[in-house]
Amino acid sequence: MNIKKFTILLSLCIVFLAVPYFVISVNAAGNSTQAEVDQLNQEIEARQSKIKQIEDSILQYKKKIEETRLEKVSLDNQLSILQNRVTGVELDIKLINEKLDTINLQIEKLQFEIAEKEKSIEIQKVISAELIRTLHKNGGRNLVEILAVYDSFSSFYNKLQYLKTVETNLADTTKSLKIAKADLEGEKEETKQRRLAYKDLEDKLSERKKDLEEQAFAKEDILIKTKNSEKVYETLVENLKRQYQDTESEITGFEKQIRQKLEEQKKLESFPPAEQDFGNKLSWPTQSRYLTAYFHDPDYPFRNVFEHTGIDIRAAQATPIKAAGTGYIGRAKHCSASTCYSYVMVIHPGGLATVYGHLSKILVNEEGFVSRGDIIGYSGGTPGTAGAGPFVTGPHLHFEVRLNGIPVNPLDYLIRDWDE
Repeated sequence: MNIKKFTILLSLCIVFLAVPYFVISVNAAGNSTQAEVDQLNQEIEARQSKIKQIEDSILQYKKKIEETRLEKVSLDNQLSILQNRVTGVELDIKLINEKLDTINLQIEKLQFEIAEKEKSIEIQKVISAELIRTLHKNGGRNLVEILAVYDSFSSFYNKLQYLKTVETNLADTTKSLKIAKADLEGEKEETKQRRLAYKDLEDKLSERKKDLEEQAFAKEDILIKTKNSEKVYETLVENLKRQYQDTESEITGFEKQIRQKLEEQKKLESFPPAEQDFGNKLSWPTQSRYLTAYFHDPDYPFRNVFEHTGIDIRAAQATPIKAAGTGYIGRAKHCSASTCYSYVMVIHPGGLATVYGHLSKILVNEEGFVSRGDIIGYSGGTPGTAGAGPFVTGPHLHFEVRLNGIPVNPLDYLIRDWDE
């Protein structure tokens, strides 16, 4: 056998021996990885089943709260509502922890799959390189040269068939390589999104722990204030209703009176065009976007006493509060007593007004103008502090939007730069 013939046969052996070797390697590694992935899938399914159970329990407690609200206003019912809210928050914290564990398992599974995919890609690269070398080694010869190497036409024909097979294998391997790379990028992006979701849940967990502290305090606070007496509670509720109605009448009256005056003097028309039609372009008054209570919130603890007419935004005591839009200070009520409700009302063009409640300090004066983003005061709401008002559970900003004097959902008007 001459050297040329030996070289060609050696190339044949390399390709046909190399491919099975790599396939066996892939299968061996793949079997091990697949077992780990299967185990992770089982753990993920178990976690998801537990998440479903907790979600069902949360719904049951919400149902209990709603049923209790429909009953007569009483101390026992209010305590029951607060206790169910505490239990609901505890379950929500448990739910978040389960979701965090699930995401960790999903990330671990993706990491296994990514590692396996990377191995597969490297092996396919080696196979492709070997196939290319084989084709390149034989591609420069003409038919006469190749025919001279073989003893028979049959051997020559087999060689041509072999080269054709190599070309087909190379095309298939190249295609598989492209698909594998695309899958790998997809899995890396999914891992990135899972990590972002994990961070969001961690932040939510931190906030829910604060919620739990506030709900536990609310229950304890009512027991202290009422001395567990139904009669004392009834008196407190009547005072709360009266204060709410007085504040509501005050805000409505001041706005109507001052808006009429401003329209007569055409002062609101002098605002820049961008401040004339707000739509959903009101700025957030705080850096925080975390809501502890929503507009007409069914879970609001005192909904059986009065409706929640705004949103409560978590804000630490003495957080700077900014004007949501350019406007006129219609009311700036500062209270030195903790049972009194401090607030600022800003009147805007287009029939809109914004209200900022539970302020610990007010920096603006009535009958003055403010621009969007100006600091109008500092947040409050910590029980026992000046201007917090009764039955508060923790520091926050109560923020309202009113259209023609009627409270509307602030989330329909605020700039949508938050995740719901």
